Amino acid sequence: MASLVIAGLVLVPVLALVWQAAHGSEGLWGHLASHVLPYALSQTAILMAGVGVLTAGIGTGVAWLVVAHDFPGRRVLEWALLLPLAVPTYIVAYAYLDMLHPLGPFQSAVRAALGYDNPRDFRLPDIRSMTGAILLLGLVLYPYVYLPVRAMFMTQAANLVEVAHTLGTTRRQILWRVALPLARPAIAVGTSLALMETLNDIGASEFLGVQSLTISVYTTWVTRSDLAGASQIALAMLLLVVALISLERWARRKQRYSVSAQRARSMARQPLAGFARWGALCVCLLPVLLGFVLPAAYLAIEAWKRFQFAGLSARLLTEARNTFILSALATVAVLVCGLVIAYAARIFPQRGMQIIHRVASLGYAMPGTILALGILIAAGGLDRWIGQTAKGLLGIDPGLVLIGSGLALGFAYLVRFLAISAGSVEAGLTRIPRSYDQSARTLGQGITGTLRHVHLPLSKAALAAAGLLVFVDCMKELSATLLLRPLNFETLATHLYGEAARGTYEEAAIAALAIVLVGIPAVILLARVGRDTAR
Repeated sequence: MASLVIAGLVLVPVLALVWQAAHGSEGLWGHLASHVLPYALSQTAILMAGVGVLTAGIGTGVAWLVVAHDFPGRRVLEWALLLPLAVPTYIVAYAYLDMLHPLGPFQSAVRAALGYDNPRDFRLPDIRSMTGAILLLGLVLYPYVYLPVRAMFMTQAANLVEVAHTLGTTRRQILWRVALPLARPAIAVGTSLALMETLNDIGASEFLGVQSLTISVYTTWVTRSDLAGASQIALAMLLLVVALISLERWARRKQRYSVSAQRARSMARQPLAGFARWGALCVCLLPVLLGFVLPAAYLAIEAWKRFQFAGLSARLLTEARNTFILSALATVAVLVCGLVIAYAARIFPQRGMQIIHRVASLGYAMPGTILALGILIAAGGLDRWIGQTAKGLLGIDPGLVLIGSGLALGFAYLVRFLAISAGSVEAGLTRIPRSYDQSARTLGQGITGTLRHVHLPLSKAALAAAGLLVFVDCMKELSATLLLRPLNFETLATHLYGEAARGTYEEAAIAALAIVLVGIPAVILLARVGRDTAR
């Protein structure tokens, strides 16, 4: 019953969006449909197509290099290639905007080297463009493809490669004819995740001047005060997400990939020599440098300068405390609900419970802006009902109970990241033999007792991993936090967004660095889990 209630709560934002969109937009929908939506759709399509090609190419290429070849630095690069996941897209955009500004350090150094004194005499192309957005998002999101594709390459049977060799196939042909066809599901899944993160992005797109659907939802609601129009655009985004997932599944509907587990072994790495070994090192090192090292180093330098100049302001400490408390409370709620969903699926493995599990995981596929808008509509209506009821019965107006207290924002985190918790806990429970459940029952333990004495102690590692991932994602989440945070309540992410929007980049360097440092342990955990799973 509890899992059914949780799944129903996940559907509330979608139903609220549909209800609000059905009420029309007071004559503005015609303007949106004619002038806003077509341009936003085209911009979003171009952005997603570019990011999809770039992430698939980089992620697949570096995965093949570190799995199939041996070259200097391979062991370090194998996990270092995941480091860009520690830097949210809006932080990378913020860092590069400041670094590549006409008056910034990079262009100033180039002009000094070329003998120019005035920025008007020489300046590089502006990074605020569609090309800049595609490059930066691709450099941050390629690990979504790299992680599953590397695992797929590591688990492919070596005998397939050896058979291909006996047929006269070269190493390059093995990549195109054997490895890539077998890795196609992993490439498709990783690219789909990267595209959904691209659709969810609000900070980087706005900073880089791309009018995506997410930006259109935000400006339609905030600037034009047209909640119904924003809901209609949000539903168009939701349809795009559904189409993206459906297309990915349809493309491989008739394909089956299986390898004999008894004879499967990893392929032998081919040592590279001469120019090839240093070329492989440079190819794998470049995404790490551009996607993590440069922005992180720049943030560290700017944060140190800011700290020496003004120290840690009381405002920044307050925002760090807000971020930690909100993320910690949301993580506890997400873990509890994820445990309920996963445990119910273990106890009742019927098809109905599988459907409930899928519904409860829908939130992760919804961009934060869509989710926040749906929750805003539902929470606003419930707040009005609470206010009217309290005023009629008690003669007092409690104000915005859900939105003003941050409960609506916490609920957004719960819906958004429930899939991470449920999936991680479910993976941990599947490693526990069902004979343990039967033994506990024979000793007089019920469902709750078995969970407390058997499953929770054996699933502590899975719960801890899920908690870390959810906590980091809550800290980095910008779209939902920007729309649902209470008045005069700022987190590190919203502080950074506000300073970057005003162009005062130096004020946000410490907040940006703090978010990056918190994200690094989660990336190390992902690298370790991916390596152990492949083994």
